[in-house]
Amino acid sequence: MVAEFPSSSKRVLFEVSATPQKFIVVEGPIGVGKTSLARRLAHSLSGQLVLEQADQNPFLERFYKNPRAAAFQTQLFFLFQRARQLEEVRQEDLFGAVRIADYLLEKDRLFARVTLDDAEYALYERVYERVVVDAPKPDLVVYLQAPVDVLVDRIAKRGIRYEQHIERSYLEKLTQAYARFFHSYDASPLLIVNSAAIDPVNNDVDYQLLFSQITKTRRGRHFFNPTGSSLLQAN
Repeated sequence: MVAEFPSSSKRVLFEVSATPQKFIVVEGPIGVGKTSLARRLAHSLSGQLVLEQADQNPFLERFYKNPRAAAFQTQLFFLFQRARQLEEVRQEDLFGAVRIADYLLEKDRLFARVTLDDAEYALYERVYERVVVDAPKPDLVVYLQAPVDVLVDRIAKRGIRYEQHIERSYLEKLTQAYARFFHSYDASPLLIVNSAAIDPVNNDVDYQLLFSQITKTRRGRHFFNPTGSSLLQAN
């Protein structure tokens, strides 16, 4: 298989494994660029996207304005939404198409533990156990990392109105929670990417380097720490 990447001056072609991963998940904290990367990967691999629909959550803006007042409703909405999406994926033919997702179902618990108090989390766990599906196992998880300062800058630049209420302390808790989660994650092959100094969405060279690493990562835990010339613009 040959992947093609448009460039302003030429077409960029290079070989991809004849047996690409069938289900790739891109993860990371808010603002790190997971959705933008998932979209570009889907284009390169002629894959189908499985994306969070955050703008459909009617409680999200209220949560960012007043986390304690709307955390439980926000989290339950996301849980039901993600479980339903992945149930549909599981029922489809995973052998027929490449799928690229911008979230793991397990991350729902991660956010719940950060946002809910102990009583709410205990109730959330009871609901989780009843609605969670046997989610399809990713062939690869790409975990994008970036410092909180970078996340704050990217969130400001992309200009989503309700995200401008996100507090720095919340991002700090999230990045720490992600680090703890992936420190022990072993359910799928894992590629940990330092995305602070690269732009694989808009820079072809950065993207080719990362894409090559993604397509050859088949098992175990790997780290990708490139030195880039531009910053990832998140979506």
